[in-house]
Amino acid sequence: MSFGDQDVPEEEPVSTEGEAAPAEANGSAAQAAEHVGLAEEADPREVLARERDEYLLALQRTQADFENYRKRITRQQEEQAARASQHLVDKLLPVLDALDLAEKHLKDSLDLGEGAKALHASRAMLMDILSREGLERVDQPEVPFNPSVHDAVAHAEGEGGSGGETMVEEVLRPAMVRVRG
Repeated sequence: MSFGDQDVPEEEPVSTEGEAAPAEANGSAAQAAEHVGLAEEADPREVLARERDEYLLALQRTQADFENYRKRITRQQEEQAARASQHLVDKLLPVLDALDLAEKHLKDSLDLGEGAKALHASRAMLMDILSREGLERVDQPEVPFNPSVHDAVAHAEGEGGSGGETMVEEVLRPAMVRVRG
């Protein structure tokens, strides 16, 4: 038996994606040919207008995606800068505490020599740097206690403020306070 004697199935014609969908849906090759004929009869201006609209929509989506990306990157950079500032302030607060303690010690000993002036100038420079990084002093006694600002580490009995509210009695370290009332 030779190859020529066998029944070889006929190959189906290859079609584009747009042509295959109607043929499969309707199940006939004649209808697929009719669909191809309709596509060829369509006005070229309509086809171009449809393509233009598709490209315009794709461009608008791409522009919106890029704008969202730009906003997200800007927001992430701002958050990163804020975290870096927070880390810097956290690392420098113990230095500020030491300078405050040294300055208090010098005031108590009434030694206002060159060393005291240099210490005061160093503390002022550090405070300037920290304030530019967003640090605010919260060291006022006799203000109402605010748990979102203050961290109460001790409580003393006594009169509160007007209206019976809890007051900051003494600032131990900015944001760490002993309260009264």
